[in-house]
Amino acid sequence: MYDLHCHLLPAIDDGATDLAMSLEMARMAVADGITVTACTPHIYPGLYENTGPGIRAAIAALQAELDREGIALKLVEGADVHLDQHLVAGIRDGRVPTLAGSRYLLFEPPHHVAPPRLEETLFELLAAGYVPVITHPERLTWVEQHYETFVTLSQRGCWIQVTAGALTGRYGRRAKHWGEKFVGEGHCHILATDAHHPERRPPFLAEAREAAAALVGAEEADHMVNTRPAGIVANAAPATLPPLKVPPRAHRRRGLLARFLRNA
Repeated sequence: MYDLHCHLLPAIDDGATDLAMSLEMARMAVADGITVTACTPHIYPGLYENTGPGIRAAIAALQAELDREGIALKLVEGADVHLDQHLVAGIRDGRVPTLAGSRYLLFEPPHHVAPPRLEETLFELLAAGYVPVITHPERLTWVEQHYETFVTLSQRGCWIQVTAGALTGRYGRRAKHWGEKFVGEGHCHILATDAHHPERRPPFLAEAREAAAALVGAEEADHMVNTRPAGIVANAAPATLPPLKVPPRAHRRRGLLARFLRNA
């Protein structure tokens, strides 16, 4: 499996605090069936001033340690990128790393407030040829009022990443409800761990794959942890990857809504 959102690099943000913790988390990931992990530390102006060159150097150093320890985990670059009006310029000049150097960018919205230019920022990225992968919308405090916004963004070219632990109840009932809604209604492209700690926020993905399979079937669940993430790492065009599976009930709901609007 591929885990494309993980705070594995030591002492670079609020993830692993030191090399020992990074190695412990890496061993856990491998035992869970993860073979490729994107190291995605926060880039948060004023708090976590990480940059592409520093992230890539930290990944090279950690990969060397993994190889030395015989831990069969391949690391690729990335970043958990927060809202910034200069995102496109930052990607082009190498300051902001995309996932494995691809057209796909991990984008984290603010947790507690809906930003005023969210849609405009994401559409600017799309217009520049990048695919924003919106991280863990199911855990945002404002998802109730803006669920349809995320659905619209997904339909217009953005990708949605749901946290593995949200589907399995590790973040509580509320996150589980919204995670199941994104997955079950056919709006989640990939699952990822967003791991920060071996105990509090572990790098477990297999249990979420099974939870997703119960909602949308084993094939679609596998697309979320293998096919689409592998396509991201290979920089495949979105149109060449498996489309989202919309459950039959969602088709019926949309059909009923369309008929209602036509008759209104």
